[in-house]
Parts: sequence; C-alpha cells; structure tokens
Amino acid sequence: MENLKLIGQNAEKLLHEIPDEVTLLAAAKTRTPEEVRAAWEAGIRCFGHNYVQEAQAMLPQLDFRAEWHMIGHLQRNKADLAVSLFDLVETVDSARLARALEKYCAQQEKLLPVFIEVNSGREENKDGALLEAVDELTAIIGTLPHLKLQGLMTMGPLTGEAELSRPYFKTTRDIFDRIKKENPELRWLSMGMSHSYKVAVDEGANLVRIGTALFGPRK
Repeated sequence: MENLKLIGQNAEKLLHEIPDEVTLLAAAKTRTPEEVRAAWEAGIRCFGHNYVQEAQAMLPQLDFRAEWHMIGHLQRNKADLAVSLFDLVETVDSARLARALEKYCAQQEKLLPVFIEVNSGREENKDGALLEAVDELTAIIGTLPHLKLQGLMTMGPLTGEAELSRPYFKTTRDIFDRIKKENPELRWLSMGMSHSYKVAVDEGANLVRIGTALFGPRK
C-alpha cells in the first residue's frame, strides 16, 4: 500500500515538473497491474511495455483504458500479437518489421501509428535503424497503407550521467526536423528515461519514457 501511495506522489511530481506539451509515458516493464493503476489514478494516461508477453498478461487485468505503446525490441514473429495489443509501436527499426506489421494490420483492419527507432549512437548492442537508413525506412513506411509514421524514438545510454545522452538526443532531433519537412504528420520525438528525461526535454523531446523515477527500483 505504501508503494502505491509513493507511485501516486511520484506521478504528481513528474506531471508537475514536465512541461504540459510533453507526454509522460509510464514504462510498465516488470510492474504489477496494481502499480499501473496507481499511476493511472494519479493522472498518467500513456503506458508502455517492453515485452509483448508481459502486455498480453497484464492488459486483460486492467479495468481502465489507457494508451499503450510497444517500447521494446519487437520480433517479427510477435508482430501479429503486437498489432492486437498496442495502440502504437515505437520501435520499428527495419523494413522487414514494418512489412510484417502492415500484413497483420491489414488482416485486423487496423491503422497503426508507428515510430522509427533510431540507433543514434551507432551502438552495436542496441536496436534501431542506423542514421543513414532512416530516410529509406521512412519512404518504405510511407508506402504501407495501414502504418502511419508519427515520430522517432531513440534510447541513448542506459546508465551514467544524463549529459552523456545529449549528443544522441541532438542527433535524433536533427533527423526529426529534417524528415518532418517532407512528412508533416511527424509529431512525436520520444527520447529520455528516468535518468535523462530532463536533458531529453531540453533537446526537444515531447514524449519521455519513465519507469524507475515513477514506480521505484525494480524488484
């Protein structure tokens, strides 16, 4: 009970601190339905899961309707389930994944908003499209009638000083500004997590993905 109260307090603090034009996404990886409900009751309306199976187990247990984003690496063999569960996929990083999502969206008669995940630091251990591949992937998504490109997403370093993330965020913002000139429906720049969201907002993020700062350390 004490933890749920703390989540509510953390949510209120974050919502007060983050500018009104920035959406706070609650990263629900490993969290319980009760913890997610506490965030909802405190005013958060956008949530994300890293794993399709976790979302599949949790969502039927919730008696409220939030907006759910897929924010983890998505395997093509789980694209069908992802289309049925999520309102938006933030982690499209290849033409093959985009085409798999298109196939299942067509079958389910669903128009799916998507973001391109950008590997802004060219890190070998990170998912995401490399910088030089973003334009081509943008063009391919533009040919898929059931996908709607609405933003870019990047991770940045997972740990360390927040300032280490700034160059990654700057690079992604530059790509966003350039692509938006040809794609006016591009509106979301998803950057920043618990340790780096302030820097991300400073660099133009209008969607931040926060887990630990909201829910506390993972058990």
